[in-house]
Amino acid sequence: MKQQKTLTLKTLTKSNVWEAQENDILRMWETAEKDADFKDNRRHYITIIKTAFELEEVKVDRPEIIKKIEDRGFKIANLNIDDSGTGKWGIKKRPIMRVTDLTYENIRHISAAKLMEVLDRNFGGGWESLSQSIQDIIESGFDISTTTLPKDRLHKPGGMYEKKVNDGFEVLEIPKGGWVEAIFAKEKPEVEKPKFRDDEEDVHKREYDDDDDEEEDDDLPEDNYNDDDDDDTFDEDKLTEESYRTTFDTDPEDLNLEAADVTDDDDY
Repeated sequence: MKQQKTLTLKTLTKSNVWEAQENDILRMWETAEKDADFKDNRRHYITIIKTAFELEEVKVDRPEIIKKIEDRGFKIANLNIDDSGTGKWGIKKRPIMRVTDLTYENIRHISAAKLMEVLDRNFGGGWESLSQSIQDIIESGFDISTTTLPKDRLHKPGGMYEKKVNDGFEVLEIPKGGWVEAIFAKEKPEVEKPKFRDDEEDVHKREYDDDDDEEEDDDLPEDNYNDDDDDDTFDEDKLTEESYRTTFDTDPEDLNLEAADVTDDDDY
């Protein structure tokens, strides 16, 4: 098993920041404040942190105000966020509740079971109801297969459903009248990128170049994806054996149905 390196503000990226929790960020911040270059890199740190966390200033330092902010899930701490000095701030991990919360940065930091929860919470129209951009994000971290079968055939012993589950796939079933669409998901193994030798100081200098100041540190990252969940209305009359399809190969003996195989395009 690959050993996880201890995260610091200097090693934090828009991807691995999702591994951290509120207390981790506060610990890293406290440690980094002791570094001589802390103020020079502070805006960069804040931009990275805001990828996965909400930051809210406590403008009125009164117990009842702080209690309301804490009730919203924020952890309050004294942070030297800007040049005005140390003040009270609330920090809260961004929840991943809807499909529009999924990004290329966080998709590999959730489990297949969590993905199924998110999909189940956000649509009833099936895999094809998701926008192409959301599908691409999901497939960058998971192997996805779908099939639509009559509900009395889906759980046939020795069939596709059983084989996928035995192979470690999580499954979400979406009822469609007398039919059921099954979405199978399994985490893709991480492939380490080849490392190129470079001068570490030069890399560090580029990483914290003044160009990073162009990133807005006061605004939260914008959602690049359509907020609509595309909840299409399902018409069972249109779902016939002629329209039945699956996104992975099937054994005709398993189904005893005429099925058109569809293979997911994998751009990764």
